[in-house]
Formats: sequence, C-alpha cells, structure tokens
Amino acid sequence: MNGPQVLNFGCRLNAYEAEVMRSLAPDASGAIIVNTCAVTSEAERQARQAIRRARREHPDARIVVTGCAAQIAPANWLNMPEVDSVLGNQEKLDAAALKEALTPGGAVAQVNDIQMARETAAHLIDGFDGRTRAFIEVQQGCDHRCTFCIIPYGRGPNRSVPIGVLVEQVQGLVEKGFQEVVLTGVDVTAYGTDLPGSPSLGQMIRRLLACVPELPRLRLSSLDVAEVDADLWRLIAEEERLMPHLHLSLQAGADMILKRMKRRHLRAQAIDFCREARRLRPDITFGADLIAGFPTETDEHFADSLALVEECGLTWLHVFPYSARDGTPAARMPQLPGPVRKDRAARLRAAGEQAVGHYLTSRVGQTERILIEKPGQGRTEGFAPVRTDPALAEGTIAACTITGVAGQHLTTDPV
Repeated sequence: MNGPQVLNFGCRLNAYEAEVMRSLAPDASGAIIVNTCAVTSEAERQARQAIRRARREHPDARIVVTGCAAQIAPANWLNMPEVDSVLGNQEKLDAAALKEALTPGGAVAQVNDIQMARETAAHLIDGFDGRTRAFIEVQQGCDHRCTFCIIPYGRGPNRSVPIGVLVEQVQGLVEKGFQEVVLTGVDVTAYGTDLPGSPSLGQMIRRLLACVPELPRLRLSSLDVAEVDADLWRLIAEEERLMPHLHLSLQAGADMILKRMKRRHLRAQAIDFCREARRLRPDITFGADLIAGFPTETDEHFADSLALVEECGLTWLHVFPYSARDGTPAARMPQLPGPVRKDRAARLRAAGEQAVGHYLTSRVGQTERILIEKPGQGRTEGFAPVRTDPALAEGTIAACTITGVAGQHLTTDPV
C-alpha cells in the first residue's frame, strides 16, 4: 500500500487507524505521520525520540503528529521544531483534514473537542501490509473514568460501529484472503450501548460470525470482566471460530487498589471469570494488563497482584510500571518511588515469563492449528508463537504437531 510512512505507538486500535490513514492519503508517500500513545510517559518519550530521528533522517519530509497524546496536549507537540502539523484523533480519520495536514503549507493544528463526538466513522480498508490478521475497530471511546487513565480524554465517549458495517468490512477482508480478524476498541465490552436496541458485544459477535461463515478465526482484544454478557459466555463455550484466547483488563489483584483505581471488578470476580471460562473452554488462555506500583500500593497489595497470575492462570502479561498522567486523580495520590515501581514490574514480568514457559511445555505433543504469519513463523489459536516449516505458505492455517519449546516459542517438525 502506498501512502505516508506511519510511526505507530500504543494499542491495536492505533495499528488499525494507521492503516486507515495510509488508505486515506495514498499520494502522500513522502510524508511521515507519528501516531502517538498517552498511556505512559515512556510512550510519549519514545514518540518524541522518533520525531527527532525522523527529522534528522528526512529533513525535507512533512511530519504530522496525531494520536492520543496529540489530542490531549496538542501544544506540547506543536512546540517541537521538527513538527509541521498536529491532528486530533477524529481529524486523523477525516480524509479532507488529513490531506490538508499532509500538504506543505497546510493547517498547523486541527484538534477539536473529542468529548463532543457522538459517532464513529467506519472505514473499509483492503488489508494490512505484511500482516495475515486484520484489526477491526468495533467501538471508540470510554464512558468510565479509572483514576489512572488519561485515554478517555484522548478518545472521547463510547461510540459503536453498527453491526451491518462490521459485517461488510469483515466480508471484504475475508475476500482479500485474511484468515483471522481481531475485534478492537478502547472499551470493547461497552459495545452497543449507544446503538438502537443496545446490542451487546456477544450479540454482535454471534451475528457477525453467522453473516460471514467463511471467516476461519475471530479474536477479541481487551475485555473487562465486569461486562461480559450471556451471549458472549455462550460463544466462549460453543463457537470454535472464536479463538480460545482472551486478554483481560485486570490492572491489579488487591481489592483496595482496584477500588482506588475505580475499577468495576474486584479480585474474586477476576478469579471467578477465569475459572468459568476455563470450565466452558478448557483450552482457553488468558492475557492481562497489570499495573505495578500504583499509588499507595503496599507490599501486601503487590503480593495479591503477583498471586493473581497463578490464581487466574494468566499467561500473556502486559505489565506497566505505574506512570502518573497529569489531570488524573491517581496523579494526586501519594506516589511510590520509581525504583519500587520498576522492581515490582520486573517481578510481575518474571512471573509472566514463568507462566508462558509452563504453558508452552504443556502444549508439547499436541496438534495445533497454526496461522502462518510469515515463512517459518506462526501462532496457535491460544496465541502461542510457533517456529514452523518455512515451506508452509504465509496466510494459511496448518495443523501441526508441537515437538518442543525453544525459548518463548513452540517448535514443530517439518511437514
């Protein structure tokens, strides 16, 4: 695909939107878009480094900055001498606004109040360069206010894409040969609350799979265990095309910290969710987001988070040392020293690596259906990375017997 170069940071939703921007501006091949993330200060630091590097390497390129960090604090990015234009999260997906930002001499800043957004425009894209799975945006924004999170200020209120549009988009991707589609958004389990009839996430997935029977694999991104509906439970139990891998937005394992985070679940709910999902689908695996060193977190609180990895049977962890975000309630709470946060994050990651090792070892001798992502590499339905026979065609699904473990990968015998 032609179009501008996109330097992407952050979530799967940003990855999807990067492809949308490329498709909306196919003639802007000399420009550079930096799609920022605001989840942590580290993500913003990396984006700034990328902008400076891009200007050094491409002194004549037009550099446009967008994404959540740009939406929340556009002046911070406009003040960088390397930046030519700043776009808000809505504007970056508007063809006219994007074209103006990418045009030499165009608008310096286009950032509107995203809290006024009431709809999410659906974008039909042909596919993803170099990918065998595609991300589909099913909703935008978030109506909740976790005390640590700045993202609602960058994404606006919850807005869902109508089911008919999602069906059309998935059908198009299947026709292009994609074997797996990932449903993504800011708060996916809030899907449908703003649509006529308030269809739930489970209802939408059931209709999507019924309307696109040719789709082999559907995968969900981050779920909130407090918002799983009855239809989704039935799909977990009965629908083989829904992949047995759920990534959970857990954040912590101690009730007091969860309350101070203003999360909607408690520790027991997380454990009960994983237990019930595993009862319905014994081969299911869980990933999870966990924050280490949240303000006021004691050694006992952290021990609860560490124990949650085993009690929930978590495998694929995304661990973040707590990062204070200006404008959030947690930033005004008593902060833990940076070294404590980093140490706890390292201990959580070590627990995750150990869990991955146990899981990979348990798959040896099993036959797995593997999506071949590139020659010699693929992923199982449970999202485990696999080293495969390089002769297997990219973009196909192959049944292979797992013969061993090499580092953080499964291995198979040549076909």
